[in-house]
Amino acid sequence: MCSAGILIFLIALWAARTDLAKARGLDKIVALSNLCYATPLAVFGALHLSAAKDLMPMVPKYIPWHLFWAYFFGFALVAASLSIATKIQVQWSGLLFGIAMFSFVAMLIIPGVVATPNDRFGWTLILRESSFGGGAWILAGSAMREQGRGQWGSKLITVGRVLIGMACLLYGVEHFLHPANVPGVPLEKFMPPWIPGHAGIAYVTGALLLIAGVFILLNKKTRMAATYLGTWIVLLVLFVYGPILIASLMDPSVAVQIEGINYFFDTLLFGGTVLVLASASPRTD
Repeated sequence: MCSAGILIFLIALWAARTDLAKARGLDKIVALSNLCYATPLAVFGALHLSAAKDLMPMVPKYIPWHLFWAYFFGFALVAASLSIATKIQVQWSGLLFGIAMFSFVAMLIIPGVVATPNDRFGWTLILRESSFGGGAWILAGSAMREQGRGQWGSKLITVGRVLIGMACLLYGVEHFLHPANVPGVPLEKFMPPWIPGHAGIAYVTGALLLIAGVFILLNKKTRMAATYLGTWIVLLVLFVYGPILIASLMDPSVAVQIEGINYFFDTLLFGGTVLVLASASPRTD
């Protein structure tokens, strides 16, 4: 998983070298939006390919060929990550990956939320996967705009923007209600006691999510809001989830190692999703 992530990271960094050299200030972080989005896809693709049999139970029972779909999606994730990293045929990889995310929400997550509507983590996952799909459609929409299909591209970008804004608002509220959980995407894991400033990190993250979510939904100062929020999420990945990842990889348990990798790259993917929105938003807003 880590090897796949490192390889796509290097490919995406090379592909972004020109944009990175031209960018100034925080726009350098925005120039890395495809890198932040593509790298986690490669990691999760490698997970599917290396642990396909363990992931088979996730495929709904009414769908045949469980092992086939586990492998198929692994290859699809690797292909999508390579496409997005190199910015080649992104209109197709982004569109199809978005459809896949929305399909997962409909087939896997919503039934669980309906069964246990009081489980807040189910709602977190609905908006997380939906925002990932929205980010993919923003990538596809941006590519379509560059090819002269601006009408379709703008519609895809609008759908993605709304989904990301909704996720930001819910996550912002969750940070104030449950500041002990890890920041960014508020899932089950608690902040380790050896990371200082738990409450401060949670409340700052929650405030940024709420403020950015309002601006994003209103489509006002979208690029600015998404740039600041995306940069903050990337900093969380480096300085909060990075130490958690290192501690996890030092644990002899494979399950603990995979959990650390998943949290690191899930949060990076959310940060990449927000930065993708910043990249697709006009500079004049």
